[in-house]
Amino acid sequence: MTKMKKKPITKQEREEEVLLGLVELFLTTGKAIGSNTLRENGFDHISSATIRNYFAALEAKDLLKQQHTSGGRTPTDKALRIYTKHLLSNKPEKLPKDDVQFLESLICKETRGLSTYLQEITEALSDLTSHTVLITAPRFERDFISKILITKVDEGRALCIIVTDFGLIHTETLYLPTHMSTFSIKRMEEYFHYRLTSLDKPKLTEEEEGFAKHAYNEVILRHFISYTNLERPDIYKAGFAKLLTHSEFHDPEALSSTLSLFENNLSLQNLLYQNENLDLLIGDDLKEHIAPPYKSALLRMPYFIHNKVAGNIAILGPSRMNYKDLIALLETASKLLSDSLTKNLYKYQLTYRLPKSKEVTYTSGDLPVIGLTHKERL
Repeated sequence: MTKMKKKPITKQEREEEVLLGLVELFLTTGKAIGSNTLRENGFDHISSATIRNYFAALEAKDLLKQQHTSGGRTPTDKALRIYTKHLLSNKPEKLPKDDVQFLESLICKETRGLSTYLQEITEALSDLTSHTVLITAPRFERDFISKILITKVDEGRALCIIVTDFGLIHTETLYLPTHMSTFSIKRMEEYFHYRLTSLDKPKLTEEEEGFAKHAYNEVILRHFISYTNLERPDIYKAGFAKLLTHSEFHDPEALSSTLSLFENNLSLQNLLYQNENLDLLIGDDLKEHIAPPYKSALLRMPYFIHNKVAGNIAILGPSRMNYKDLIALLETASKLLSDSLTKNLYKYQLTYRLPKSKEVTYTSGDLPVIGLTHKERL
């Protein structure tokens, strides 16, 4: 049988091979790559002179840049986009077995406490990746207020902390009409508990009870309005301080411009809303959301409930990230989270809403149930 001849590699294919090899080496070392360095790292089948010719051609296409005439090259944001597109179009890297098992132990849980659950996942992914992690989520229905805590801030204000069954925390500031002692504030908190449960009405003075009734109704209505008027997804965040572990953010201007992303909730919502595929925003792709210099990158991956996009998992870091491993992690985390949330919503008969600015979707034909307390509804 005649052996088929191998199709010769074209100049364009070899050029792409050199580019992808340089990008991978740069992401590993963080250093500019010279022709000899590349040749010593898997390209000994090409002469250094030929590699330099490829470098020059890639530089002319705005894919490489060179800070010094005699120095090595670093990839541009355009080259990093090509690299990640190449990763996504080929068989993805498999996540190490230990990491898969860790994610399974973290994500595959039966729970009603969805807010606490999502925050724990966000924190764990941030620790695992050493990057900032954000997860957007729809508003899960059939939640109820489980308790209200009150703490005195100063002579004129108290802070009410509303905690729900799902682990959602909502705060409201109350303005006190007169001086109230710590004991009065504690009795008011006990009154709130009585209103939530119908158990153990505390003894209050007539003045305390009058204000406590008014304050309870005020806090409940504020929470009701905030809960029912969903204009943006709930966003869980972790790992801001991890930006400081990357040399790119030792530049105060670069750090400040990246952190400014979190000052505008509408911009953040728009940034984290996307279609049904993993994608990358890098460098000036983020110019509508942050100020220059553009040294950041954001990988975002949707997850699904009943096969419909429900939210996103996003990793924010410097342009030089380990894209290969991060893509593998995001794809695994998305699949596990999609399966787990779908099962939990089915098991606990829960529904969800997406923001008003996007198409509103329910998991069943039921109208959304807005929870106040287990025993009391407005």
